[in-house]
Amino acid sequence: MKTLTPLLLSTMAMLAAGLQAAMPPEIRLWPGAVPGDAEFKKPANYKEPDGKGDTLRIGWVADPSLTLFPVTGPTAQPVTVVVCPGGGYNILAWDKEGTEIAAWLNSLGVSAAVLKYRVPRRDKDAPHKAPLQDAQRALRLIRANAKAWGLPVEKLGMIGFSAGGNLAVMAATHFDDTTYPAQDAADALSCRPDFVLPIYPAYLGNERTVGPLSPLVTVTRNTPPVFVAVTDDDVLRGVNAASFYIELKKAHVPSELHIFAKGGHGYGLRPSTNPVSQWPKRAEEWLRAMKILPE
Repeated sequence: MKTLTPLLLSTMAMLAAGLQAAMPPEIRLWPGAVPGDAEFKKPANYKEPDGKGDTLRIGWVADPSLTLFPVTGPTAQPVTVVVCPGGGYNILAWDKEGTEIAAWLNSLGVSAAVLKYRVPRRDKDAPHKAPLQDAQRALRLIRANAKAWGLPVEKLGMIGFSAGGNLAVMAATHFDDTTYPAQDAADALSCRPDFVLPIYPAYLGNERTVGPLSPLVTVTRNTPPVFVAVTDDDVLRGVNAASFYIELKKAHVPSELHIFAKGGHGYGLRPSTNPVSQWPKRAEEWLRAMKILPE
C-alpha cells in the first residue's frame, strides 16, 4: 500500500510552515454581537486544553473568524474551500485539521479559508447550532468579498473533519434554513456550498448502536455533491456514512464513499501505514472527476 510520497509530504510541510510563519490576519464573521451568544459565558471552571501532543488545540472561540490562504499565479484554480477543523464541537484541532489542510489544498492550486467556529458547545442537545450559523455566514461573506479577498468562487466548497465533517454535512443539508437574523448585504447571498468533503464525519447517527441517520441529515435533490472518507474501525461512523450515501443515492446526488479498513479517527492528512492514508489522493481524483479541478 503506497502512502503520500516523500516529495509531497515535504512540500506540504514547507507550505504549512510558511503559512504558520506568515499567518494572515483573521477576518471576523460578525459585524457586531454574535447572534444568540449573549447569554453564553465562559464557565468559571473552564480550562484551556493542554498544549501537549502533536496538535494545536483551540479551546475557546467566542468571536468566530476566517483565516484566508489564497493561491495566486499560474497554478491557481477558480476554487475556494472552507476548512472546518474537528474537535467534538468542544475544541478545534487547528493545525492537524485546519492549517495543514489549507496547505494541501494550496498544493492543488485551491484557495482555502480556515473557519474558526464557536466552541465549546453552546447547546448540548444541538451542538451544531452555533457552528452552523458561523458556517453559513462564512460562505456568504466569501461570496460577498471574493474579489477583495483574492478568493475565486467559481466553485466554493467545504471540507470538515469529525465534528467539522458533521458541520460540512449540516451546511450541505440546511442551506435553506434561516439560522440567524440578517446582518448586512452579504446575508442576501447563498450559503449553499457547491460541494462538500466530510472526512471521518461524526454525529450522523447513533455511534454506539446501529440505527437510522440523525433526523438532522435531510438529503434532497438540491444537496451538493459529496465525497466521504471514513474507516471501518471508527466506531459506527462507517455505518452512518454508508446510510448517508444511500440517502444521497436515492436523491440522485453525485457522491463517492470510501470506507477504509483501518485508521481509526482524527488522523487528518498525517501519513501512516493504514490504508486510510490514501484518502487525500482519492479526494483529489474525485475533485478532478467532478470537474471541480482540471483532469
